Amino acid sequence: MEQYSILRAFADSWMLLMLFSFFVGAIAWAFRPGSRDTHNDTANIPFRNSDRPAPASSGDLRKDR
Repeated sequence: MEQYSILRAFADSWMLLMLFSFFVGAIAWAFRPGSRDTHNDTANIPFRNSDRPAPASSGDLRKDR
C-alpha cells in the first residue's frame, strides 16, 4: 500500500506538471512564428501529383449529355 501512496502523490504533483508543460509546449510549437509555410506545405500534400485540375462543377463530369 505504501508504493501506491508514493505513486499517487507523484502522479498528482509532478506528472500533472510535466503533462501540462508538454501540452503548453505542443501548442507553442504549433503556433510558433514561421510555421505557416510548413503547415501550408503539409496541407497541400494530396494535391502535389495531380495531372489535371478538378472540374469546376459536378455537372462537368458527365459528358454524355
